[in-house]
Parts: sequence; C-alpha cells; structure tokens
Amino acid sequence: MTIDRDACVVGVDFGTLSGRAVVVRVRDGAELGTAVHDYRHGVVDQVLPATGRSLPPEWALQVPADYLDVLRTAVPQAVEAAGISAEQVIGIGTDFTACTMVPVTADGTPLCDVAEFAENPHAYVKLWRHHAAQPQADRINELARERAEPWLARYGGLISSEWEFAKALQLLEEAPEVYAATAHWVEAADWIVWQLTGTYTRNACTAGYKGIHQDGQYPGEEFLGALNPEFASFVADKLDHPLSALGDRAGALTAEAAGWTGLREGIAVSVGNVDAHVTAPAAQAVEPGQMVAIMGTSTCHVMSGAELREVPGMCGVVDGGIVPGLWGYEAGQSGVGDIFAWFLRNQVPPEYHDEAESRGITVHELLSELAAAQQVGEHGLVALDWHSGNRSVLVDHELSGVVVGQTLATKAEDVYRALLEATAFGTRVIIDAFTDAGVPVTELVIAGGLTKNPLLMQIYADVVNLPLSVIGSAQGPALGSAMHAAVAAGAYPDIRGAAEKMGSVRRNVFTPISANVEAYERLFLDYQELHDYFGRGANDVMHRLRAYRRAALEGKN
Repeated sequence: MTIDRDACVVGVDFGTLSGRAVVVRVRDGAELGTAVHDYRHGVVDQVLPATGRSLPPEWALQVPADYLDVLRTAVPQAVEAAGISAEQVIGIGTDFTACTMVPVTADGTPLCDVAEFAENPHAYVKLWRHHAAQPQADRINELARERAEPWLARYGGLISSEWEFAKALQLLEEAPEVYAATAHWVEAADWIVWQLTGTYTRNACTAGYKGIHQDGQYPGEEFLGALNPEFASFVADKLDHPLSALGDRAGALTAEAAGWTGLREGIAVSVGNVDAHVTAPAAQAVEPGQMVAIMGTSTCHVMSGAELREVPGMCGVVDGGIVPGLWGYEAGQSGVGDIFAWFLRNQVPPEYHDEAESRGITVHELLSELAAAQQVGEHGLVALDWHSGNRSVLVDHELSGVVVGQTLATKAEDVYRALLEATAFGTRVIIDAFTDAGVPVTELVIAGGLTKNPLLMQIYADVVNLPLSVIGSAQGPALGSAMHAAVAAGAYPDIRGAAEKMGSVRRNVFTPISANVEAYERLFLDYQELHDYFGRGANDVMHRLRAYRRAALEGKN
C-alpha cells in the first residue's frame, strides 16, 4: 500500500489514572499532537461511589464510563492539537492496563451500568492491581501443581491473583448473582475495541498472558470443576471467543464512535493490546535480547526470544505475544512509581514540601537532588520494594514493603534513595532469572514517565550493569498503539515494518559507573538475602500481618 504523505493514525493509551491520545504521522512516526484525560473516578479502592460503603482491603476497581470519556475528550483534543483534518486519520489503535476485567451482558453493557447491580462492587471493572483474589490464585496454583498441569511452567510456576481466572473465581464465590449475569468476562483492552467497532474481538496477547491460553487451549473443565463445581463451564460459558492477532483489523469505526471521537466512520480499528507489549515496537525493540521496562506506577518487563524457555516467576510466555515469529516474555513489578508517590504522601516531613515550593521544584526533584549527593551505601539502608506485593519472581501479593537499617539519624532522602534502589534490585532479580533460564538480556530499554529522573536511571544502569537505552517518545504505549493502527489500516505489512519507520530509541543514554557497580553488588547480596528470607517461606510474618489487618478491618465493619 502506498502511504499518503499526510496520512495519520491515532493511538490511545488507557493507563491506571488517565487516558492519553496521540496523533502520529504514518510515514515517519512524527507525533503531531497529544491530549490527556484524567478518569473522573480514578482508582476506586476506598469506597464505592454508588453507595459510599467502604471496600475491603486489596480491592481496586474502576468505572467503565471513565474510559468512554477519554474517547470523547482526549481524541478530539489531540486531533485539534495536531492541526490536522480528521479526514487524514486512517486508523485508531488502543492499549490498556492488564489484567483489567469487565463483567458484561451479551451486548457488552458493563454490569455496573445495570440498575440491579449498580451497588454491587463485583459488578465494576476489576483493575490490574485488584489483589483481593489471592486466596483463589493460591488454590489455582496448588491444584495445578498437584495435577502437574503443563501450562503452569509457561507462567513461571505461578498464576497471579491479578489475572483472569483468579478474579473470575472470586466473582463466582463472593457474588454468584453477578457471575450468573455475566455473559462475557472481558479484558478492558477488548471492551474498548468493542465500543469502537460494535463487535467483540478477543486479542491473543491478553488471552495468552493473562488468560492461561496455551497451545490452543485453556485449562479444562475437569480442572476448573475441581476448583469449584460451578466454575467448570467458565471457559465455555463466559471466556472462550475466537482470538485475533496483534496488528489485525478488529473492525471499522462505528457511526456512534465517530461521533465521540470526531474521526471518520469506517476507518480501521486495530485489535486490542496491552500497554507494555505495544511499547516494545515503539522502542524498536523487536529482536531477541532487547528487554523493555515500561516504568510508571508499576513496571512491566517485556522481551522477545527465539526459543521457548521456562523462566521461574515470569508472568508468561506467548508465541507471537509481542512480534510475530518470536516468543514474547513478560515479567513485572507491582509497585514502582506508586511506592515513590506513597512515600511523598505519607513519609516526607512538611519542611521538604516547603523548601521544594520555595524553589519552584517538585518534592521528587528535591529528594533526588539530595539523594544524588550520596555515595552508594552512605544511607546505611536496604529496602524491599513490595509495598504492592511482588509480581515477579515470587508472584505473591501478600508480601509487603520493608526498610532495614533506619536510625534516629535517617533522613527522608535516605529512605527515598533506598526505595529507588530497591526497585532497581527488583529489576535485577528479574533479569538474572531470565539469564539463568537461557534467555539472556543484552539491552535494557526504558520507557514511561520515570525516565525523567536521571538519578533513578543511573541507579538502574549501575545495579543491572547494563547500558540503558531510552525510548524516543514520551508516549510509548500510545505511539505503539498508533503503529498497530497503521498496520491494521494496511500502511505497513507488519509491526516490524512499522517499528522501523515509526519507532524511535536513544541508545546507551546511561552507562554503568564501575565503582557504583561494585558497591551495588554488595548491597544487592543483602537485598537478595532479605528477598529470599521474607519471600520464600523462611519467615511468613508478612502473610500473618496481612491476615491480622483483614480481621481487624472486618471487625470494624
């Protein structure tokens, strides 16, 4: 297909707190305009808006109407900012957080929008960081090990509480009436495409990584029935649907969606995708050994490999899960930017906020400046980055954060630096797991908002002892979605072709400092000792503390 010089595509990235739209020129990947819309309800993790009643611990919900507001506001604003005509747009692509699940009726209506269920929290979107299905995940893992289910190794030996089956089993057991009314258990990545096209398509990416779809099948009825007899037909009744490949055309933009977005009816809509996985082509990381770390509230690590390997604690490996012809691997950390934000909200004394305000900088910038003046190890601390549990390699969301070494002389910048380092150590654990399993990491490419912190980036380079490349775009997922839209519209034959022309990366922006590498090697050994002590069963105190908290909160209610 000949590419019109003025042809554009739109990519929309649905994140944890907001949706971002970007208008991209097809021939060279130039980003012409962007807009962001914050979700009105944000993350619903305290009280349900419809009732004002408190939610239990570890819950995280969202309101699906907030996603439609992104289409109505951010897309037309991005087109206006780009200074182009809607006639120039030939396709739209989207990506989403995952695993974020929506229970819907047969026509795609979220059950929270049905009057009967509006006050039931189980009828709402369960966000990726909803970790209240851990008991169900534990049972899935135990049964899979007992039965030696072959698919378990494809997920590093553990199925996460964040994923489709654990959340669905929780729904069945805690709200059977909502489960019974659920016609489709849908990834939000597919639900938003359904709203754009009027047709339900299920993308192969989330089905493989989050839906235990391996070698053409899901876990069988016998396995599911052993978890709960009422769960035996879950796949057949609520989940199974023909899978669509990444970059395929899901359908055409409907008249209603054209009205929301201001785009032309009938343009191509690409198959849904995951925010992390679309970012790899945007960073031109489409070859084996190139790991992309998308660093924001959490971090997702994705990379492709030529061969299938079993990596302990990985989130999954899927044939063609990132680019066709290669095995796509995923791992991740449940909390990164969220941890830094929590520290600022709850642990930083007022005088730091006052100083930052007087100097016209953010508190993050002030703490980074103070922490950067330290030598490695000067603070005398080591932390575990488990404030939101551990996704890889332990896959345990009952774990919690730790800071060891605090004294009366410890300052805010000391703990802040220790937390930055802890997240770098967490990434080092993941890289080591891949390398030890025969999937070597030769380059680490960073994407996401945390690339703005040079101290954090240098710490990562020093801890993992690899040069860090940085994606050339500030909107990596949205750019990746736009690239998939270009493929769906026929402008490129595949995502590799689109990556070559539309992607961008700056190579070796941060390189390891040898003295720091040596110093961090010592600290990493201490981190690793704490990691295994608290995370691999030697001391179960974190699980007990979570149980005490749940019991106390239930007693209050």
